[in-house]
Amino acid sequence: QVQLVESGGALVQPGGSLRLSCAASGSGFSIYAMAWYRQAPGEQRELAAHITSGGGTKYAASVKGRFTISRDNAKNTVTLQMNSLKPEDTAVYYCNAERGLVNYWGKGTLVTVSS
Repeated sequence: QVQLVESGGALVQPGGSLRLSCAASGSGFSIYAMAWYRQAPGEQRELAAHITSGGGTKYAASVKGRFTISRDNAKNTVTLQMNSLKPEDTAVYYCNAERGLVNYWGKGTLVTVSS
C-alpha cells in the first residue's frame, strides 16, 4: 500500500514557475513508476509527465521542454518543476504510483495560472 500526498499548488502568473512535490509513504516506493496527471475543469484527466523506476522520463507534448519530473528514492518523493507556465496549464495535478495493474493516487493539488 502506498499513500501519496501532493503539495505546492498555487496561483501563479503566466510565464512563472512552480514546483510540485509528492510525498509517498508505505513500502516499495523505488519499484513504482511515478507520474503526474492533470485535470482541467470540464476535461478528462491526462498524463503530464512520467518517470520509471529506473529514471526514464516521458512528457506530454504540451509540457515538453517546460516541465521536468524527477524522483528521490531515498526521500520517497517525486517532484514536477514547471516553468514558463501558461493559462492552459491550469488544472488539478495528481500524483500517481503504478506497478503493473496496481495504481495509487493522491488527492491532488490545484495550480492556477492567471494574471
